[in-house]
Amino acid sequence: MLNTISVVGLGYIGLPTATVLASRKKRVVGVDVSRHVIDTINRGDIHIIEPELDVLVQGAVSSGHLRAATRPEPADVFLIAVPTPLTPEHRPDLRYIESAVRAIASVLVKGNLVVLESTSPVGTTEKMAGWLAHARPDLSFPQQCGEESDIRIAYCPERVLPGRIVHEIIANDRVIGGMTKKCSQAAIEFYKLFVQGECIVTDVRTAEMCKLAENSFRDINIAFANELSLICDQQGINVWELIKLANRHPRVDILSPGCGLGGIVLQSTLGSLWIAHLRMPS
Repeated sequence: MLNTISVVGLGYIGLPTATVLASRKKRVVGVDVSRHVIDTINRGDIHIIEPELDVLVQGAVSSGHLRAATRPEPADVFLIAVPTPLTPEHRPDLRYIESAVRAIASVLVKGNLVVLESTSPVGTTEKMAGWLAHARPDLSFPQQCGEESDIRIAYCPERVLPGRIVHEIIANDRVIGGMTKKCSQAAIEFYKLFVQGECIVTDVRTAEMCKLAENSFRDINIAFANELSLICDQQGINVWELIKLANRHPRVDILSPGCGLGGIVLQSTLGSLWIAHLRMPS
């Protein structure tokens, strides 16, 4: 039975996920390094802006199903949703994931499931499994014992839109990449506690690559719309009319320009960002 869930990282993904799980009457312990975040959540308040979330957090805390702490506690499932920024050299910084992994290692027990949701370079989940195996030689992991491992490990990227996170965490399909078939099955059992969308199984590296492909596809399309807007300004063309006309083509669907990812900046750096996400630090 999956009765206790630990969510490590209480940001825009971790907190809504923890709250939705708590609304399913599961005991959820949210973990974060920020004392401000911990104190805010334990008061029933939120430190981020997201529709519906404040009411849900207040209810989850009041009912006793959600509590925040600075250190992990024993649980049935550990979900890691921490940042993965880029270094100034455009290399992925996995220090937050490594720190989260080392924090949960001491409280792992046989039968636990560990899921990584953070956007990560291909191979990060396997690297995470290696960190855990090094920290807990008394337990077995998928890379050591395959299907018979003590600990199950999987990767399942989030795919939500800010402003609709609470809804999309529940409604969207999820791509689940387990290190073994039993890892994938354990992850499906966990996500079906709150996900109404389809849980689609693949291998762990494909799941990691899928998240990078999704992000890059969105970035390219946003950048294209913004670049188009700049060109139209230079040429005295109404970009909104242009896009409306172009989208009458049955296979064209240009996005609206906006203040999201800057077109010129993204155009010049997208390639290096994509490569950086794929490169595993030594």
